[in-house]
Amino acid sequence: MEQFFATAAVWLSLAVLSSVIAYHLRISIALIEICVGVAAAAVATHLGMFAALGANDEWLRFLASSGAVLLTFLAGAELEPEVIRRKWKEVSVVGVVGFLAPFLGCTALAYYILGWDPRASWLGGIALSTTSMAVVYAVMLETGFNRTDFGKGILGACFINDLGTVLALGLIFAPFTYKTVIFLVVTVAILGLLPFMTKLLTRLYAHRTAAIRTKWILLVLMGLGALALWSGSEAVLPAYIAGMILAGSAARDAFWVRRIRTLTVGFLTPFYFLRAGTLVSVPALMTAPLVLIALLAGKVASKIFGLFPIIAIFRRERNERWYYTLLMSTGLTFGTISALYGYSNGIVTQEQYSFLVTAVIGSAVIPTLIAGIAFLPRHLLPPAAAEAPPAAARIPEPPNGGLAEE
Repeated sequence: MEQFFATAAVWLSLAVLSSVIAYHLRISIALIEICVGVAAAAVATHLGMFAALGANDEWLRFLASSGAVLLTFLAGAELEPEVIRRKWKEVSVVGVVGFLAPFLGCTALAYYILGWDPRASWLGGIALSTTSMAVVYAVMLETGFNRTDFGKGILGACFINDLGTVLALGLIFAPFTYKTVIFLVVTVAILGLLPFMTKLLTRLYAHRTAAIRTKWILLVLMGLGALALWSGSEAVLPAYIAGMILAGSAARDAFWVRRIRTLTVGFLTPFYFLRAGTLVSVPALMTAPLVLIALLAGKVASKIFGLFPIIAIFRRERNERWYYTLLMSTGLTFGTISALYGYSNGIVTQEQYSFLVTAVIGSAVIPTLIAGIAFLPRHLLPPAAAEAPPAAARIPEPPNGGLAEE
């Protein structure tokens, strides 16, 4: 037992170090945790002590997977339902094209140019099709765009984009058997009852019994996750839809969401992002840097060529179009989740996984910096934000984007 505590202490020390670095650099904590994981694995491998990190220990993998599930739930729960209803045409068109363009483009790149096998190519297309809700929401809060129709439209499109990624991951790689039918039927039934049961528990027991709503959500997510894994699917798939269904309840009760966020970010997600970093092979990246450059360029270029003319339909001003397009080109959480799913299930090799995760990290930073420095549409900023100095070079974590502390 003492070995478990010692290993957990090592990983939590890396998480604390990541938080300190992220604070001083003003960069996303998830990005820093992945990078610290890469560095820790490189040092441990050099010293011949990689096994001592425990990255493949079953209990640590469970904590990391739980972090991914709760993080996915929070991403869905943070969405404002009003955004989808009021700007449904813009959100739907931009979100669908934002998914399809890099999905098809990067899949073709991986298969025809990089020579990956079909399954690895499809997985690569899925991992690089995402838009980072965490990064985009952080920028929206920082600039004040979250209070404008412009910013709310971007957030809604991010949601549709990521929903396409989640569905593609399940439809392409989940084996369709009788277990799949059972999973779908039970999931639909549970999710159909979820708003009613959550509202009932809230009315009867909220603020009287210790964190019963948090326990209830954990019960639902873990149960659906177990059912998804049993059917050959992925535990994060029902979590995103559950979060989306409860988005209205979450918007009305920020304190409840804050409790789940504290548990997720304070304890679980560091294990997920640090572990994702430890699985990156630095030697593989050094031996074939052109593959990394090709994947990163393929993701960003396919997003730009696919989205820029579509966004021009809804936004006429040049800076608005470029800013919108570049923020939609970011990727982080679902990209790493998809890549790790592929590696864990033998769809991609460790080298391919390393290329995908590093390309995803690059897409979280580079387009965001360019958008803020060169294309910030200041004329749309709220008055208070417009008077403040630009902070576009920073990518802090959103206070309620699923990746930030309270």
